[in-house]
Amino acid sequence: MDKYKDNGICMVPKPVLQYSQEVIEMSQYNTNLFHKVYREISEELGIEAALTIHHMFKGTQVCFPVRFLDTQCVKEMILKEYDGTNVSALARKYDYSEKTVRRIIKESIKKK
Repeated sequence: MDKYKDNGICMVPKPVLQYSQEVIEMSQYNTNLFHKVYREISEELGIEAALTIHHMFKGTQVCFPVRFLDTQCVKEMILKEYDGTNVSALARKYDYSEKTVRRIIKESIKKK
């Protein structure tokens, strides 16, 4: 097993850690050195989080979905929790419109 891996999880190689420490030291004096995105992340979440995100996603476009929860999982939870009278409560709970909750329930009934 690679010396930079632990339990199948890739650990950060030493050169990245050295670079990160240098960046952390520089940023204590001037965070304006960071690209705007990383500056915003470091201001909100900390420099370490910005460096981790940079290491994980550098060079790729990342699109964050509006909804945090997986749509299919939410549909399943709505169907599980639906009791025939709680459409508006489910809509509020999962930040869906009542119309969408009704549609989810209706589609489920059609499939059965």
